Amino acid sequence: MALEHILVAASTLLLLSIVVSKLSSRLGVPVLLLFLALGMLAGSDGPGGIYFDNARIAQALGVVALVLILFAGGLETEPKRIRPVVWQGVSLATLGVVITAFLVGWFVHVAFGFSWREGLLLGVIVSSTDAAAVFAVLRSSGVNLRGNLESLLEFESGSNDPMAVFLTIAMIELISKPETPVAGLIPMFFLQMGVGAAAGYGAGKLMTFAINRLRLQYDGLYPVFTLCAALLTYSATAALGGSGFLTIYLAAIIFGSSDFIHKQSLIRFHDGLAWLMQITMFLTLGLLVFPHRLVPIIGIGLLASLFLIFVARPASVFASLLFARLGFKDKLLVSWVGLRGAVPIILATFPMLAGLPGAETYFNLVFFIVLTSGLLQGTTISAVARRLGVEAAARPERKAPLVYEPDSAAKNDLLEIVVPPNSPVAGRRVLELRLPDGTLIVLLVRGDETLVPGGGTVIEAGDLLLVFAHRDDRQIIQQLIAGSQA
Repeated sequence: MALEHILVAASTLLLLSIVVSKLSSRLGVPVLLLFLALGMLAGSDGPGGIYFDNARIAQALGVVALVLILFAGGLETEPKRIRPVVWQGVSLATLGVVITAFLVGWFVHVAFGFSWREGLLLGVIVSSTDAAAVFAVLRSSGVNLRGNLESLLEFESGSNDPMAVFLTIAMIELISKPETPVAGLIPMFFLQMGVGAAAGYGAGKLMTFAINRLRLQYDGLYPVFTLCAALLTYSATAALGGSGFLTIYLAAIIFGSSDFIHKQSLIRFHDGLAWLMQITMFLTLGLLVFPHRLVPIIGIGLLASLFLIFVARPASVFASLLFARLGFKDKLLVSWVGLRGAVPIILATFPMLAGLPGAETYFNLVFFIVLTSGLLQGTTISAVARRLGVEAAARPERKAPLVYEPDSAAKNDLLEIVVPPNSPVAGRRVLELRLPDGTLIVLLVRGDETLVPGGGTVIEAGDLLLVFAHRDDRQIIQQLIAGSQA
């Protein structure tokens, strides 16, 4: 196929994906499933007629896409939000993955005659929730969850991929080389996770140090720098035997929690890049599947999917969160938001590339499980949250009409602070606030109205204030305006 034809096909599919995304909220279907369906329609079994069966290319694209998706998700993850749920998230990302894999493996072994190791391989492939799916569904469904539920779900989905990847590679090793001792995999596990965690922390700090001291002549090079840094962080860690996925997510959290030059514009760049990667990844995986090959495994796939959704996932959640201070209904909601997405499909290409017998069956089963998970769970999250009573009051998105990109050496910053209902400054005039010297309220956003406040302007609960202040005074100002909620 000529290059121009490839570009026409690729750009057309990307543009169609963007247009189709507008149907997501109307149809109540997760947008990523629409991308997947579009890829299937464009494939050899659909009207598009594009023949694609290269699992190696699909896997490579999927890995790169997942790296950049995790990096973008980590940049927007605030440490103060995940700090209260770290141990709960780690438990779900490790113990939860193992329990899910074991139960699914046991079920297909007993119900369908898979060998124990074959059943466990299928179990580990579908054991992790998908970061791209969870991030997209939670942020587009309009549902607001009480407490730290949303933070827990996002942290779990971003941190459980390393465990699933390790277990998948380990099971392939045990099946292809039956003489391999299981105990020999334990040191490899601690090596991967230990190197991954250490490299992630170091890379996050190093990115912050480097970007603030480079003083690049062209602003357009800063996104290039962070993109290359993210890819280097993953690949170097993987080359050293560590978990590259753990490294990139942890590095992004540390980097995103620091102050660095062009921070807001870089976060927006990586958010857009993550969407491009999600669309590309799901389109590619949609092209890779042949829908007519799913027909023979519909019965097995449906039963395995229902067992995963209604038995394995809840059991793993309740066991992992046994000592967590979460109510019964909260745990039920966490159980339901166990979305499977691109990660299991990417992992399903590993047995194909390893040449395992029956690898195509694994791939088709996993693809079917992902489809049913997205259709059943992804479309009902809002309804289930309402039914369980775990919804919180709506948090309207407040976007300031002004973006300030300070130099790393700047001593001042622009703070965006929403005045809470019980704020000590609510009902008081600006001149009565006793702000630190050099502090200026630049803009006030109230509903759809934007004001330049004067000394006599009365502050009201719900106002969004843009405060220009010295960086050392940020905490004082936050406490002054937000009171006990700071």
